[in-house]
Amino acid sequence: MSSGAREREKVFVEHCKGANGLDKVVLREVRGSSAEVYLYGGQVTSWKNEYGEELLFVSSKATFKSPKAIRGGIPICFPQFGSHGSLEQHGFARNRFWSIDHDPLPFPTNSGNKAFIDLILKPSEEDSKIWSHRYEFRLRVTLGPGGDLMLTSRIRNTNTDGKSFTFTFAYNTYLFVTDISEVRVEGLETLDYLDNLKGRERFTEQGDAITFESEVDKIYLSTPTKIAILDHERKRTFVLRKDGLPDAVVWNPWDKKAKAISDFGDDEYKHMLCVEAACVEKPITLKPGEEWRGRQELSAVPSSYCSGQLDPRKVMQGG
Repeated sequence: MSSGAREREKVFVEHCKGANGLDKVVLREVRGSSAEVYLYGGQVTSWKNEYGEELLFVSSKATFKSPKAIRGGIPICFPQFGSHGSLEQHGFARNRFWSIDHDPLPFPTNSGNKAFIDLILKPSEEDSKIWSHRYEFRLRVTLGPGGDLMLTSRIRNTNTDGKSFTFTFAYNTYLFVTDISEVRVEGLETLDYLDNLKGRERFTEQGDAITFESEVDKIYLSTPTKIAILDHERKRTFVLRKDGLPDAVVWNPWDKKAKAISDFGDDEYKHMLCVEAACVEKPITLKPGEEWRGRQELSAVPSSYCSGQLDPRKVMQGG
């Protein structure tokens, strides 16, 4: 048997039951990394490296039960990010039951030797009452040979009445970090951002790097396709790569707001950080028949050190 054939044998996709009997899909790859995707919300709830270490944060108080969204992992915000609009906070995709897409469209990325699952969401009659548009939302979740996690979304306007629709979007990624006070984000320096704590007023980032000592809720604009999140305590760097998503949201509730969130532990803010590939400032408009694509890829690599400090340049300049 060729080495390629042996690797393909070790890449597998398992359909099983998760919390509260909800359907989920487990992806595993040859070196031992894994990911879990719930059909409820089309939501990734676990991403582990080859050592079995969890890389995503899910609250111990998360409710795996409709109609509440799952607190943690990677909720999908569609067709509305945040509360700016007529829909519920972050739209409805994150608390709908998705289906396995048994007849997926060809995706542009090579899926050889990769574990992946294709999901699809279409509007229900109830959804049409609150957002009167027809669409097909296709999502592919892929776990690469090195444990990289990729989410690729394809949203198509299937309206038959000739109407366009407009939406905002985010992969609301909750990363697990050892100690939020020892985390820094590289790649967003000097950029403009909208501060959700100040009525979305526009500012320019002044720091050499973004660090955390209080609540933060910012939408960075015109961001690079690659962002690094450095966990100093764990000597680990998350690298977020994205396409079709010009904005990046950074969020941590800190202590006071954490206590006010019912499905979030009082001290859990210390161990999480949301860094989200998003399209918020300039909404996407699709005419009937048009399709939008947005991709986010996450990898976790050992941090490089230089004189005792993290050296993100190697990460940012790497492939």
